[in-house]
Amino acid sequence: MNGLVDEMNEKEFRSVFTKEQFYKIDKMIEEEKLLMVNVILLLKNAGSCNELKSFFDYAFSVSFLSDRFEKMLVDEDKKNEEKNEKLLADFCECYLLLCDKSIPDELLSIVVHCLLKVASKKEGNEETQKEVEIAMLCFNCIDDGTKIEQKLYLNEISEIIKYHQEHHNLTQLAYQSSWKFLINRFFNNISLEEVIVNELHFTREARREIEDMFKSVNWKRKEEGKGEKEVKEMLVIERWLLEIKKLISSCTLWNEECSGLIRSICQVFQASRDDHPDISHVCIISLRNASDKKNMEIDVLQKEGVMDVFLEEMNQSTLDDENISHCLNFFLDISERLKEKKDDGETDETKRIELKRKIFEKMEEEGYEDIIAGFHEMFDFLNRSYVIYVLSLNVSDYFVNA
Repeated sequence: MNGLVDEMNEKEFRSVFTKEQFYKIDKMIEEEKLLMVNVILLLKNAGSCNELKSFFDYAFSVSFLSDRFEKMLVDEDKKNEEKNEKLLADFCECYLLLCDKSIPDELLSIVVHCLLKVASKKEGNEETQKEVEIAMLCFNCIDDGTKIEQKLYLNEISEIIKYHQEHHNLTQLAYQSSWKFLINRFFNNISLEEVIVNELHFTREARREIEDMFKSVNWKRKEEGKGEKEVKEMLVIERWLLEIKKLISSCTLWNEECSGLIRSICQVFQASRDDHPDISHVCIISLRNASDKKNMEIDVLQKEGVMDVFLEEMNQSTLDDENISHCLNFFLDISERLKEKKDDGETDETKRIELKRKIFEKMEEEGYEDIIAGFHEMFDFLNRSYVIYVLSLNVSDYFVNA
């Protein structure tokens, strides 16, 4: 059954793991017709697929089995000398991997404490690595908006990340998942920004991980032709990119390490554009968001190839409406920022004018003016379809005037 679960697509998964099926499992446990050890084996594997493949299945959350697991978690945690730590961890993992609802407050501290004990194991053998990977995946199932006190997790998660940076004891997925958990907490606690960027060096680590995996993926090979290892690496790359997208949108402490990360995103976008739309889509949004960040210097975007990416993209014959919107917004942001005179010295103002000249010349080489004119009739349609981006209807706003 576990083998079949691994190969399921979303439709197949939903047809098997229904509310009725979870009811049957719950009833068989009640009648002692099904051993809990077998339930755990099946549900942990099903839950891993649910999380990794983003099936977002809701059946478990509204089932009696979910209620049973919540009660078992509380009851097992109340035990003292008789407490079974392994069983408690299993309950936590099954529950979180399949649950798609807010965790009750009485369970939150239990699951965080329990999973951190598993995730903090430092042995590098395959069995321990798998245990840690599952525990870290479970952390990612805790809703972004759930407030967790720093004292419950920060020291332990920081130690897990730092230890891996020195000893490389985690799998690629477990390491990425530890970062995801920490960045998810950032949205409720802005003070984590300093830890994420300057203490634990997120941008440096994300770049290194992406570049290592990028080299071992054949980007021209279709998904069905890739091996299991290659598919998993692409999954982890996409997960890194999703966290980068979140942080670019919200973080104010980008430092010099970010420059190389921007280059890596450009590289992944160009490699994935033709055959891997989910990945290229995350890349283009991240690069577009970077153009709007005042602490992201335009000359860095130019030097690292972001300008080239958007100019190349606008020349694509298969460009879809949403990407047109991202491209136009990118150049609108760049144009507006370069038209703002600097008040911080003659040197900076001279630099701004020189950068304007370089970008203008680049636009001329690529036939940018003709492209913009060709898109002008679509501006109003794009605004109605992608209202969040709010494009200007004035063509001249998209030009960096020399």
